[in-house]
Amino acid sequence: MDMQPNETRDAGALEMAEGRRGTAALLDDRGTADRAPVAGTPNQIAPALFAGDEASNFRSQWEKIQIHFVDQPRESVQQADELVAQAIKRLTEMFAHERDKLEREWDRGDNVSTEDLRVALQRYRAFFDRLLNI
Repeated sequence: MDMQPNETRDAGALEMAEGRRGTAALLDDRGTADRAPVAGTPNQIAPALFAGDEASNFRSQWEKIQIHFVDQPRESVQQADELVAQAIKRLTEMFAHERDKLEREWDRGDNVSTEDLRVALQRYRAFFDRLLNI
């Protein structure tokens, strides 16, 4: 069945509305996503990638970019690119720090017990799962 232009637009609007409803279910009272379900694990919750204040700051910057788009579309897209680059850089820093912490837990020479190594492996697994579910 061929869709007419209005039907395509209406279908897109419906998908956006459904996406917003799905997102709204993940937001807390402040409108921030503190946790999101992990794909493939119905009972597990992944921690938010950014702390509440940091996430709010990124969202605030994004809203300003969107508002600015009406008057300066090209500049808005450039700002969006810069904001995404900042977020990726921050994520990289956070994950590198987390990995360093994990490495310090087990990399103490030959004086590490099997139990310490078991716990370290569990933490690496949780960290790895978090990376895969971004």
